[in-house]
Amino acid sequence: MTTSNLLSVLIVTAASLCVLPTTAWTQTGSDNPSAEPDDVVTETTETAVAAETNDQRLEPLVVTATLTNQTVGESLSSVTVIEEDAIRRQQPREFSELLLGQPGIDIAGNGSFGKNTSVYTRGTGSESTVLLLDGVRLRSATAGSAPWAFVPPQLLERVEIVRGSRSSLYGADAVGGVVQAFTHAATATPEGWVNAGAGNFNSQEVGAGVAGRDGRFTYSFNANHYTTDGTALIENGEDKGYRNTSGIARIGHEFEGGGQASVLMVRAEGNTEFEGGETDFAIQTLGLTLEAPVSDYWISEVQFAESIDEQQTLDEFGDSTFDTKTRSARWENHVYAGPHQVIVGTELLVDTVDSTTNFDENSRTNTAVFGLALLDFGAPDLQFSLRADDNEAYGRNETGSVALGVALDDAHRFRASYRTSFRAPTFNDLYFPGFGNPDLKPEKARSAEVGVSGHYDQWFWDAVVYQNDIDNLIVFTSMGGVFAPFNVDEARIRGLELSTGLDLANWHFRATAAVIDPRNLETDNRIRRRSAQQLRLEVDRDIGSVSLGATAKAQGYRYDDAANQNRLAGFATLDLRAGWQFARDWSTRLTVDNIFDKQYTTAQRFNGDNYISAGRTAFLSVRYDFQ
Repeated sequence: MTTSNLLSVLIVTAASLCVLPTTAWTQTGSDNPSAEPDDVVTETTETAVAAETNDQRLEPLVVTATLTNQTVGESLSSVTVIEEDAIRRQQPREFSELLLGQPGIDIAGNGSFGKNTSVYTRGTGSESTVLLLDGVRLRSATAGSAPWAFVPPQLLERVEIVRGSRSSLYGADAVGGVVQAFTHAATATPEGWVNAGAGNFNSQEVGAGVAGRDGRFTYSFNANHYTTDGTALIENGEDKGYRNTSGIARIGHEFEGGGQASVLMVRAEGNTEFEGGETDFAIQTLGLTLEAPVSDYWISEVQFAESIDEQQTLDEFGDSTFDTKTRSARWENHVYAGPHQVIVGTELLVDTVDSTTNFDENSRTNTAVFGLALLDFGAPDLQFSLRADDNEAYGRNETGSVALGVALDDAHRFRASYRTSFRAPTFNDLYFPGFGNPDLKPEKARSAEVGVSGHYDQWFWDAVVYQNDIDNLIVFTSMGGVFAPFNVDEARIRGLELSTGLDLANWHFRATAAVIDPRNLETDNRIRRRSAQQLRLEVDRDIGSVSLGATAKAQGYRYDDAANQNRLAGFATLDLRAGWQFARDWSTRLTVDNIFDKQYTTAQRFNGDNYISAGRTAFLSVRYDFQ
């Protein structure tokens, strides 16, 4: 099917869904689609409903792992969920603060406050982790990586981290995993909030939002502005500032006979300074989603979306612009048969580049078809998925997965899976003038993992081991007198991840640890900038209207170069926090990160200078909530 024909089919389908006579759904049991939540919801709501009929504490619901709402255990995946309460308690200035130290997640950055950041999931490259913002993929088509540094954590109410290959669901680049961030959604009753805060480094923040429902119409509008003078990025360097103004607008309408339509826009823009220059940036996602029941057991959903990543940089090399845009059309069909579910769909992606650099090609199109079967046979669960991608730049790629889950008893579950995935060459890899290699092939990966977990009334634990074998690694090296990206290396990544949590009375405890061996098989060296050990401990205590908490994070040493000569020391930090509900609708929070003012580095400049952390960071905020 040609690209134009596929797009026509999607448009016609979307139009038909708008006028499709919907079927009244009846409450017939767990195999009824109406029992499946329309939207991603927080664990609190689902747990409260189900607690009346189940003595076991239910796990959080997640949507990223299987394209539909399932508990973490049912997803047969390694998943971490960061709920709104945890985000509010930590009041992070950067998205990476939420991710650092989570199982299998490693972070490297060029300093603090909006500086270039890489997220390594299970030892894979930053280009190998897909970032979704409310279901819309966000990345730079030229660099390949997501704009991790510019995602505003102040507007997020939930984050799902799915570790392990997911190309059979999301296509290229989901070799290490998928991170999906959800912004504030509509609420059952109208509510609003106003927030203001300040901290050291002349950091200031103001934000406000409203959300609610009027009959079948829902809405959510939120905005935030954060600015800081920043701190030095290298020894004896000057302070480098950061500014981020962000907002979301979400409106929706629920149809009388079932189904819904929604429009969502998220935008963040600002400026970040770095050694030798500054960048004006803008990231944005825009999505239109139409969902309707075709029958009692068939739901069809169409999404049209656009994401942009725009950066204009002024440095010693001049003024450069790299603006990339991804337009997508996606059609999913969910079919229910008793406890089983089948999801089939198709997707069209079009990447375009507008740059001061004259690329040999400035657009490419990817078409895909995919399918997923979720089979529930009681104690054992089976999952099968298959996807075929056809890209005009680098050809066809097929990926798939198979997963098995077995409920050992009411509290314990075993899971095992095997998945294939691939990473696509970026525009820079293929077409950058005098540097790109148009003959590059995608990286191919095969991964396997085995895990076991236990979930009880007040605590849980999870353990998993995995191995990921990657062929045709894209590396920058010299061949035939030419320095360019080539397919030369192979990698093997092995790891162990442990996590546990306890909620007892007013105590909340979380602990995660990971050991990883990301190795280049050609040289037997550890892959550049990856740490081999990670640890994160969190504890919070509620005492009436006061809450107290702490987070300890530790990472082992890493090498900044592929030859493993430039060793960067490991580090450990301690963050403290306190909150106080001092009046009916008023609250205040104080966070002090890196309380011992530990200076550490996770990356070096090209000249060998260490990029250093900000050190001790304090922030005090006041919030007013109203209804």
